[in-house]
Amino acid sequence: MWCSLKKILFCCCGVFAAAGGAARSEEARTEEGYRVAEPGYAYAFPRDHGSHPGFRIEWWYLTGHLEAEAGGDRFGFQATFFRNAAAAGRRDGEGALFGSDQVYLAHMALLHVDTGAYVYEERLNREGWDAGAKIGYLDVHNGNWRLRRAPDAASEESMVLEGSVLGDARFRLRLSPEKEKVIFGEDGISRKAAGPADASYYITFPRLAAEGEMNWRGREMKVAGRVWMDHEISSSQLGEGQVGWDWASIHLDDGRDMMVYRMRTADGKMDAFSRMTWIGPDGEMTRYGPDAFRWEGVREWKSPATGAVYPIEVIVKGPNPETGREIALRLRPLADAQELEGALGGVAYWEGACEVLDEAGAVVGKAFVELTGYDGKLAQRLRK
Repeated sequence: MWCSLKKILFCCCGVFAAAGGAARSEEARTEEGYRVAEPGYAYAFPRDHGSHPGFRIEWWYLTGHLEAEAGGDRFGFQATFFRNAAAAGRRDGEGALFGSDQVYLAHMALLHVDTGAYVYEERLNREGWDAGAKIGYLDVHNGNWRLRRAPDAASEESMVLEGSVLGDARFRLRLSPEKEKVIFGEDGISRKAAGPADASYYITFPRLAAEGEMNWRGREMKVAGRVWMDHEISSSQLGEGQVGWDWASIHLDDGRDMMVYRMRTADGKMDAFSRMTWIGPDGEMTRYGPDAFRWEGVREWKSPATGAVYPIEVIVKGPNPETGREIALRLRPLADAQELEGALGGVAYWEGACEVLDEAGAVVGKAFVELTGYDGKLAQRLRK
């Protein structure tokens, strides 16, 4: 989700000027002064691919499956850049809301599918020479990790991702849309709970073609694959009674995609703000509420590091918009141990590369699954 954590993993409070100018008094705000995602927002690009510092939290999140051109090495990867408003708000001489401090958290993770080797790295930096995000266009970095807009002959919205994981991996990928970006939710916002601030602006490139270079433990290789990218902008993500979320992005081999998530309540049930969205080959979206689909855990894994127990293998059941009949997709992890322990953010979560199986057991696609709140800390962190 998305959120993915994507989703902000540490305490912050602050007030910042709206992107592109001073804050307007008529804009909806939280009690702390953060902007709120409101229905009817007029999206504009490339502006809205950039930073929105008037909101409390924001992330640019990419997951994908890659394969080496020679040798057949397969990889799953995650790259997430978080921006958090971090300092208490103050007012300038004109009375406009103003602040200058932002904190940037970033995660990189890589799974070598063939050996099961999984490595990840976290970074936490205050805004400055070592971390930042541009307002008005896509250019976000944390150290030498960077995601930036790079128009080319393929698309005005192509981009470049540069990353590394400890001393194990280094990569540079060029990403070009295979489908037009979509806006999740209704009337321009994706609502996660009933509170007025519990919503986001949720921009997604469901299919990005990826190609580039990978150095895996000293071995240089050309890689190619497919990537999902979320950009989510919000000031709140969990409502009262919610403890976390389970989320998946799915690429099917027939050209269709799905984004599905369940907001979980303290008793383990699916909250009313859970959603399933199909994206057809032509980009057309079909949306379903929680009464129409099910998320069923079929196998668990217990983290030896955090003790969290995650339902890492799941079956998603819901309407197939092409036939009107129910479809069941099994999301099976390519490795069990794909947990980010959250040493810097303070919250652990599982973010795993998966294959997608149909009811007959045939592999029909690839997916990424995100499982949050299973260490019992997420709700506490997000509500500080």
